[in-house]
Amino acid sequence: METDELLINMGPVHPSTHGVLRFKLRMDGEMITDCEIVMGYLHRGTEKLGEMKTYLQVLPYTDRLDYISAFPNNYAYVKAIEELAAIEVPLRAEYIRVLVMELNRIVNHLVSIGSLLMDIGAATMIMWGFREREKALHLFEMLCGARMTFNYIKPGGVREDLPEGFMPKLNEFLKEMEMRINDYEQLINSNEIFKMRMKGIGVITAKDAINHGLTGPALRGSGVNHDIRKLEPYSIYHDLDFKACSRPEGDSYARYMVRIDEMRESLHILRQVADTMPEATVVSSSKYGVAPMTGVPSTVSTYFPRIFTPPAGEVYSRIEAPKGELGFYIKSDGTTKPYRVKIRSPSFCNLTALSWMVKGLKIPDLIATFGTMDVVLGDVDR
Repeated sequence: METDELLINMGPVHPSTHGVLRFKLRMDGEMITDCEIVMGYLHRGTEKLGEMKTYLQVLPYTDRLDYISAFPNNYAYVKAIEELAAIEVPLRAEYIRVLVMELNRIVNHLVSIGSLLMDIGAATMIMWGFREREKALHLFEMLCGARMTFNYIKPGGVREDLPEGFMPKLNEFLKEMEMRINDYEQLINSNEIFKMRMKGIGVITAKDAINHGLTGPALRGSGVNHDIRKLEPYSIYHDLDFKACSRPEGDSYARYMVRIDEMRESLHILRQVADTMPEATVVSSSKYGVAPMTGVPSTVSTYFPRIFTPPAGEVYSRIEAPKGELGFYIKSDGTTKPYRVKIRSPSFCNLTALSWMVKGLKIPDLIATFGTMDVVLGDVDR
């Protein structure tokens, strides 16, 4: 039976595109022969805004990139500034930074897995995931007063130390979360429908994943053991015991399992951070001097002037965000504002490989494969 080629628009208003994203699908019957990804509906000009603001004023904009995991966005930008100006950071502040970033990694994967299951017709996991996410957001609120957009990590450290009672609450969360991950696997992994929808679907080999620029769980799901926390350790990661999680199959099920494994590794990291957190003691000041009001440097931050003029130069700094490699390129001309800001966002780079992955699949397979890429549109349309 011969069929005519059919052009279908999926999105930009569609519940399974996770925002204003459009797929132009060419179909041969039920099979996808080509998938053109149309982006840009949400474009806000964050990079250009970064060139119109002072270095500190740019920081709140980074929260709005990947708003599901804002802490790593804060840190990636701040890390670039610190490398550009050779700013020293107190050790306790680095511990707190890793603590909040790994907690945010768990939150990110809870939303990712819950959304994936909801996309393919299972509602229980999104409710379970948001149940645990809510407890993590309470910890964030306890720490800095915000639940999703934090503006907490700043050049030279963090804005405030851990509040009283934070560590006991964190330990309670870690203990409960270990059991909850077991519940997730018991609910999902043996489900025959889930396995049929995920195994062997959206397969991408290690070579193709590298060639298409995949990073994060999307890359490690194809067996490429690439984790910037291991390859180019930053902050205190070189002192921590953890492994980069990977799976060799390269299909949607493997990408899901990488995120399950990573949540367990994040719990392992958080326990180490909680057990070895340095005491709150006074540290030496940075080259910019001490805080002008007290004359005493903070335990969790070196003094950072409001009118900040770094030396002329350029830097590219990258971290392992929950979705993959997040990098900030900053060029300074010696004034109070960046001359250039360029963001290498993981959602954008990972999304571009989707056209390759879904050829020969059906539309329900596209939804399942896209769900395992863990894309946030604020991170795509910068």
